Amino acid sequence: MEAKTTITKKDVAKRTAKIVGEKIYLTEKVVDGIFQALREFMSDADPEIRIEIRDFGVFEVKKTKPKPKARNPKTGEIIYVPARRKTHFKAGKLLKEKLKQPLEE
Repeated sequence: MEAKTTITKKDVAKRTAKIVGEKIYLTEKVVDGIFQALREFMSDADPEIRIEIRDFGVFEVKKTKPKPKARNPKTGEIIYVPARRKTHFKAGKLLKEKLKQPLEE
């Protein structure tokens, strides 16, 4: 099995700089700002939110239901898990089409 490639925020800023023909230090500020704004939107969600980025995808914060009879797999003890929020990402049409293309062996 191949190791996964990890892309960092710095890599995103470098690629963005190359795409828009701008200095890396400027795109780093913009990329930081975008991620901070997304983080704030998602953590301020009361309780749910949908962030739609055309031609990319949709980020959502959704509520989970409380689980009054969850089981701790380690001890077998029945525990209560309260309702909380979780994140979900759904790829947009263009991204889905790119990802559907067959892998070259």
